[in-house]
Amino acid sequence: MTTTLKVQYSEGDRLLGRPSFFEKKMTASHVPVMVREVLDFLSPVPGAVSLDTTLGGGGHSFAVLEATQPSGVLIGCDRDVDAVNEARRRLASFGPSARLHHAHHSEIKRIVAEEGYEAVDAVLFDLGLSSIQLDTPGRGFRIDSADSLDMRMDQTGGPTAADLVNGLPEKELANLIYEFGEERKCRAIARAIGRARARKPLERCDELSAVVVSAVAGSGGGKRGRWRIHPATRTFQALRIALNREMETLEGALRNSVDLLRPGGRIAVISFHSLEDRIVKNVFREIARDGDRPASIDILTRKVIRPGRDEVASNPRSRSARLRAAEKLESA
Repeated sequence: MTTTLKVQYSEGDRLLGRPSFFEKKMTASHVPVMVREVLDFLSPVPGAVSLDTTLGGGGHSFAVLEATQPSGVLIGCDRDVDAVNEARRRLASFGPSARLHHAHHSEIKRIVAEEGYEAVDAVLFDLGLSSIQLDTPGRGFRIDSADSLDMRMDQTGGPTAADLVNGLPEKELANLIYEFGEERKCRAIARAIGRARARKPLERCDELSAVVVSAVAGSGGGKRGRWRIHPATRTFQALRIALNREMETLEGALRNSVDLLRPGGRIAVISFHSLEDRIVKNVFREIARDGDRPASIDILTRKVIRPGRDEVASNPRSRSARLRAAEKLESA
């Protein structure tokens, strides 16, 4: 029996890359999320030294640099060379105040030292995918595209998502989809992928998406005939996170960022799914309750901050964003 699927696209489907009217009016540049809230928490002032650990297209960096001129400096990095190039274009008017690096956020201590600083006044993380990555053809992040299954944030080398999909044993693939996608139908999806790749390697995003949709429907996921998010969203998320080792480096980067903050300096972190947010929340709590030693940070966001209705209406990709912030204490 064939199950007809009617998919209702919602917040998980940033991966579908369907732009709003507002985004159509924009260029391909990164549309920054929660800019007003970021500025409120970071409280940038003229002359401040700021660190953007995930440049994206430079939207947040632009706002921070505007607030810190005429003598402010922003040090920025991103593992995606396309994002760094877009940020260079966007921030060109700030001249040497914008100091940008093609590097991962695990390298921030080295980068800050190379720029001649021992500490910074503000740190920003904007985790997950940028609009550049979603909107650039051929990157392999969009569920409904005919792009090859790439999904590398740093395209200068390393395996692709296709290598994982076609090379991992089914059990490992199921575990990966469950751990990084929190997908309850992980085993059915892994079995379906195994059957499909036995006939022909899965090479395109839409091919993988069709296999996942079929698996979800076949395991009872189509009873209600509609989903809040596209059925392949969690599988694509899991593959991207595993391939780019996003969770492995996040905790260390957060701790290094707090180390780099001057007393009174602030850190703001935007995440887009519960796995990231859980790490941010737990790291902040652990640093704030550092055993018998005095707390080194004050958590400014007792509850996670979400984007406002107006922002979600104008930029639907912001819907799943969540913001947490903290301040380095003078006694730290």
